Amino acid sequence: MTALHQLSACDAAAQLAQRSLRAEDLVRACIEHIDAREPEVQAWAYLQPDVAIAHAKQLDAGAHRGLLHGLPMGVKDLLATSDMPATYGSRIYANYRPGFDAACVAVARQQGAVVLGKTVSTEFATFQPNQTRNPFRLTHTPGGSSSGSAAAVADNMVPLAIGTQTAGSLIRPASYCGVVAFKPSFGCVARAGAKLLSDTLDTVGTMARTVPDVALFAAAMSGRHAWLVKPLNDMLSRPLRIGICRTYEWSQAGPDTQKVFANAEHALKNAPAFEVKDVQLPADFQTLAHAQTQVQLFEQAHNLAHEHIAHFTQLSPRLQGILQSGKDITHAQYDAALQHIAKCRLQLPTVFQDIDVFLAPSAQGEAPEGLDNTGDPVFCRIWTVLHTPAINVPAGLGAHGMPVGLQVVGAVGSDALTLAAAHAVHQHIT
Repeated sequence: MTALHQLSACDAAAQLAQRSLRAEDLVRACIEHIDAREPEVQAWAYLQPDVAIAHAKQLDAGAHRGLLHGLPMGVKDLLATSDMPATYGSRIYANYRPGFDAACVAVARQQGAVVLGKTVSTEFATFQPNQTRNPFRLTHTPGGSSSGSAAAVADNMVPLAIGTQTAGSLIRPASYCGVVAFKPSFGCVARAGAKLLSDTLDTVGTMARTVPDVALFAAAMSGRHAWLVKPLNDMLSRPLRIGICRTYEWSQAGPDTQKVFANAEHALKNAPAFEVKDVQLPADFQTLAHAQTQVQLFEQAHNLAHEHIAHFTQLSPRLQGILQSGKDITHAQYDAALQHIAKCRLQLPTVFQDIDVFLAPSAQGEAPEGLDNTGDPVFCRIWTVLHTPAINVPAGLGAHGMPVGLQVVGAVGSDALTLAAAHAVHQHIT
């Protein structure tokens, strides 16, 4: 029998709706597991167990609230919360309490979710790690910047957690920790109340242990109930068309990613439900990751101007360097990067003309050893800047027994089909 804290969000939601499971019991089970594991994993920046239990009791005594009724969740510490601190992973904001909820948190609560606490973020969601460790191996990074969200879900502390992505902050930690992450099409989940890094790139997404679970969570927060996962046969009267897309960054894929990618490609090509072919992205996409990097650095430096000017000495040396790199990018370089990105986006309809989704790498390989870096988002940059939906699915284990994931990427606005496709792909490759 599955322990309560190990239930998938969809299974728990069904039982909660039928009243065969109490929200209080589910919340207490998660808290007990957190108490046992948090000293090692350190996924949480702030916990409020008593408040969560009281909320769960209220839900059990009242009417069914919505898609997330009674489900425990974690909120990345980049998002405002009315009843908890929001530190943004920085000592500058150690005592900051916003007094309001980020829009996505407010909607999740309205839909019945129970917030257990704030999950650890890297410093301002950049590359300076905080304390979180990878649950699979505590000496390895969980990735970043949604490190606490990925680790908490991977370790069965909560079935759901909110994350954000500016380069690869959802997909990469999900790959490293062996969970599912969903980066929706840009702007589909409200960003109000999240600490702004890049207006061009910042995206709110979801983490869970199954594709239907991330879809449930995102559907509730966005109001797009069409995202709830359906069988592919209900959406298509033909096989799913999958493009094998190694991207122009393939030379940076390590042996573990190459092996997992080849195994997945073989499994999909031998499944009658899919039509699979290799895809080469347009030549303009060769420099797209560089353009994304320039936009991210430039916008981060300008949006963190207050912290850079008023609290420079409280920033880590790594972030000081990142912000200076952004300041060194000229307006002409920034404008040219935006123009190149726009040119590539215009080619997306042609790119997806005969393809429903791409299968692409999520990360270079297993989570790197050590806690002083969060890995490289190289395989996520282009999909973030193109604003496409992207989903990490666990795809296998590397040479050291650590998870390796792959991305299922769809056309902008095709989130419902991309989620259904990712679910089908995940079932066939694992």
